Amino acid sequence: MQTLEEILARWDANEGKPYKGKLIDWDAYDGDGEEPPTDIGCMCSQGQILHLLGGWSPLKLRDTDQNLADRETAKLLNISVAHAIVLRKVNDSVDGAPSIVLTHPEKILGDQAHILLAFWKHIDRMTAVDWKKVAAARAAAWAAAWAAAGDAAWAAAWAAAGDAAGASSEIQGAKLMRERGQPFFFLPLFGFSSPEDIIQRQIEEPGTGDTATATN
Repeated sequence: MQTLEEILARWDANEGKPYKGKLIDWDAYDGDGEEPPTDIGCMCSQGQILHLLGGWSPLKLRDTDQNLADRETAKLLNISVAHAIVLRKVNDSVDGAPSIVLTHPEKILGDQAHILLAFWKHIDRMTAVDWKKVAAARAAAWAAAWAAAGDAAWAAAWAAAGDAAGASSEIQGAKLMRERGQPFFFLPLFGFSSPEDIIQRQIEEPGTGDTATATN
């Protein structure tokens, strides 16, 4: 078992460079399924977190569904599931990765990373009832947008995007949208009139932010 700081330091020193593609490269692993590997590089970034921080055996890594691994990684790091997925997707594909996904997420997600991470945390806390409200708001907003635009192709383009993905894109592109005079469409579905409202909600509900980024 190791601390997150120790794992990040190893990544920064380019030791145990994460394997790509799955939690563990079983062909490269040299143990019986329970003992640790000789080279931790046979595990991806998530695999290393789950093994070194969470105590998962190599066998458990091999047999665990990726969706469950995403959720368990998020719990261990106290980050959102979406943030855990970013860690998996980035892995070692850019300079400074994967540690900067946790210590300097703005280098991966852009200058609105703090708002984006807060929104992803909000999504994780949403209940089935909350999602029904989003669906109802979407139906009403879509109908209004269709009527206002008078353009079926325009309305269909909005509908094709996932609500959460659309809201995430609006957060990242808020400056450009404002410069163009474009209203937010997806964020209001989640009860936010603007990206700044997400941070205000976080202030009003203490203890809801990511903590893994506090390691820089």
